[in-house]
Amino acid sequence: MKRSREKAAAELFAALYPRLAGWCRRLVDDDETAHEIASEAFTRLWARWTSVSEPRGFLYVTAANIVRDHWRRLERERRAMRRATVEASVLPPTEQNDPSVRLLVQALPERLRIPTLLHYYADLPIREVAVLTGRKEGTVKADLHAARELLRAHLRRSLDRIQ
Repeated sequence: MKRSREKAAAELFAALYPRLAGWCRRLVDDDETAHEIASEAFTRLWARWTSVSEPRGFLYVTAANIVRDHWRRLERERRAMRRATVEASVLPPTEQNDPSVRLLVQALPERLRIPTLLHYYADLPIREVAVLTGRKEGTVKADLHAARELLRAHLRRSLDRIQ
């Protein structure tokens, strides 16, 4: 029993780790951090191995939560650095000048951010996103639409400031 459990876990790791780590890499812009996040997601899966019915979804939702925590920690560090540095108080925050989609997705409300990450970054179908988030498919579609509209508006404003 233990041997088959370990074999199943090893096969799952071999099949999903590279893609999960790559997905995390696109979100955090750092190889080492991406691998740490993907590894942590697998560690958490392993701790709940017998109670998780959908390991792939569990991994992506867990990784998305860890990425969110990473982004929050980075934002707290940025704010602290801006407060501690005189020059930073004179210059506008970097986020105001950088219309990157990653920063905009990070700024979405969690209700919109999680489905966006799962659908557009993890390539999960809407049906699976609905199951993982405990929402109806129509709600997920509406949330994705709302997220796209917010991102579009933010990008337009950022581009208008640049021009």
